[in-house]
Amino acid sequence: MYFGLSEEQNQFQDYVKKFLSDNVTVDEIRKIANGDDQKLHEDIKSGLMNLGLSSLLIPENYGGLGGDLLSAVSIAQGLGTGVGPISFAGSYVMAPIALSLGGNDDQKDKYLPKIASNEIKFGVGLSEYVASREDSGIELNKGKASGKALFVIDGDDADFFILSDKGGTMFIVDRNEKGLEIIQLTTVDKTRLYLELNLKNVKAEVLQETENNPFVIQKVIDAGRIILSADSLGASETMIEKAVSYAKERKQFNRVIGSFQAVKHMCAEMAADLEPCYAMLWQAAHSFDHDPDEARLQACQAKSHIAEVAKMVSKKATEVHGGMGFTDLLGLHYWFKRIGLNRQILGGPELVREEAAELQGFNQ
Repeated sequence: MYFGLSEEQNQFQDYVKKFLSDNVTVDEIRKIANGDDQKLHEDIKSGLMNLGLSSLLIPENYGGLGGDLLSAVSIAQGLGTGVGPISFAGSYVMAPIALSLGGNDDQKDKYLPKIASNEIKFGVGLSEYVASREDSGIELNKGKASGKALFVIDGDDADFFILSDKGGTMFIVDRNEKGLEIIQLTTVDKTRLYLELNLKNVKAEVLQETENNPFVIQKVIDAGRIILSADSLGASETMIEKAVSYAKERKQFNRVIGSFQAVKHMCAEMAADLEPCYAMLWQAAHSFDHDPDEARLQACQAKSHIAEVAKMVSKKATEVHGGMGFTDLLGLHYWFKRIGLNRQILGGPELVREEAAELQGFNQ
């Protein structure tokens, strides 16, 4: 029995990798991160969208490809290898799943075809349900939303936002709605933008199937965690490749540093620790669609474990490069920072492990 990505999924991933390899060098990433070339950024977004990313998880009867989460994982992994500077986890994974599971027929008809055709884009902000801060959280009252949502994913050029109150009821807010204040957050990862939303009696369109039904928001969060894990896995791949390549070229004492035992051990440990993460990630994505009894636990384990392994890889790969690893010239820090932020979004390892423990009854 073969367990892994299908030929079609591998091919789709290869298309993404090739596009990023051909069009997104470190110099291009630097320009985008510094905000120096908006046209370049738009061209990259357009090129990747032409591969069909926006319609991947949209059901076929709404004009999409009807793919499963494992297909989305293959794309996210490819985006991670080249730190693809586009929206994906929120706009084209979490939002379609939220609408498909939580929306009524009218809401599905209204939004899903337009997501598939890339006419509209959603940002997603569920961090307040995952771990609400003391001065944040959102309250719903008679179709109006008030409060604060932090770390909204993929919200930089979104037309609508999917948010949630503390109980898990999800709702849609129009970007242009009166009473909505949008603040761009400054994070270490400059390849993607995150927002803070302040709401004061903002009109909210509730996703009806999410009222008093936490199952939907939990599924959406699980999907987001799995996709972020795939992104970190792809970024870790690239960091190992760059470390090994550098170790084969860099010389000290008239010898390539890759011949030194300490460097060999660092590269081998990175590769050995990362390899089991592939099966863990693929199993989590498969369980999401086909094994509901295990899906949440698998998503928690994938998010927490891959976050820790990716952190180790980012640290050691940088160390293999020595002082050069910390320079902007080399650009390794773009992958390093991407891994670091992915680790915390939708719950850091400690919080996610607590959820896994609760699911297994270890806290009773």
